[in-house]
Amino acid sequence: MSAAINRQVRLKARPIGIPQSEHFEIVTAPVPELSDRQLLVRNEFLSVDPAMRGWVNAVANYSEPVGIGEVMRSFAAGTVVASRHPAYREGDRVMGMFGWQDFAVSDGGSVRRKVREADLPLSLSLGVLGLNGVTAYFGLLDVGTPRPGDTVVVSTAAGAVGSAVGQVAKMMGCRTVGIAGGAIKTKLCREEFGYDEAIDYKGGDLAGGLAAACPRGVDVYFDNTAGAISDTVLARLAVGARVVVCGTASVSSWDPAPQGPRVERQLLVKRARMGGMLAFDYAHRFEEAIARLADWVRAGKLTYREEIRDGIENCPGAIAELYRGENLGKRLIRLA
Repeated sequence: MSAAINRQVRLKARPIGIPQSEHFEIVTAPVPELSDRQLLVRNEFLSVDPAMRGWVNAVANYSEPVGIGEVMRSFAAGTVVASRHPAYREGDRVMGMFGWQDFAVSDGGSVRRKVREADLPLSLSLGVLGLNGVTAYFGLLDVGTPRPGDTVVVSTAAGAVGSAVGQVAKMMGCRTVGIAGGAIKTKLCREEFGYDEAIDYKGGDLAGGLAAACPRGVDVYFDNTAGAISDTVLARLAVGARVVVCGTASVSSWDPAPQGPRVERQLLVKRARMGGMLAFDYAHRFEEAIARLADWVRAGKLTYREEIRDGIENCPGAIAELYRGENLGKRLIRLA
């Protein structure tokens, strides 16, 4: 493979807030020869995730920022095309942190798992059977601890994480209320993802919509947005509510940190608890979650949507498009 050319999307400039296409560049580089205990993966699908905004900003995050001139960090799924590693063979389907590029050389450390669901599309390992699915699974079940009869409210409810949260909550016997932007996405929430109610936060009266949809208050809030949407939901918490902080999509920059209503009074009066979650903390339990999620997909109990763009040239602007809400499903880049 040493004669192959590897197209790579590299970080060209450090963004402040949401990265735009001009912060990246596409370059070519040769595929290096493998050393002992290395494998070569030909990427077939590249993931686009909201978390990637945090990976390129200089503001403190849970991981070191991608360096200028480095390949953009991302999950990807593909096939092992050469291996000098005893744990991997040519033909193995794998997903991992392989970056926005055609080929990835790994010593095995960047491989998150072998994809064993041969009967399901490989692309699902980056969505409902990948980071999005396990985030929904552990965030809801371990942090949110839903009980039958609970009212579960989810922001960005039509997104790759939110849509799975709503469906798993329904399987747990909960009543589900989704918050999404626009008529198309609220319709998706109701008709494809089975939400009992869907509220358009762009409609002008989120507080009124929540009051009507949640007359007994909110038992579990799965928060993907922060900001004004979450301020409104927190005002309607039920006694003993659980708040899962999964994302902050509505906040364009944390430098300086935005100001807003205080949450202490709601947590105190409602004896509620709020906890953050990162899927990486559950890496040792991924197989548990993926096995269950895959069974739900096979049984038709868990629906998903994918929005696939063909060509690596679609990578540079993809994160900004995600934050503008232009996607109607899990955003993926498919490589030829």
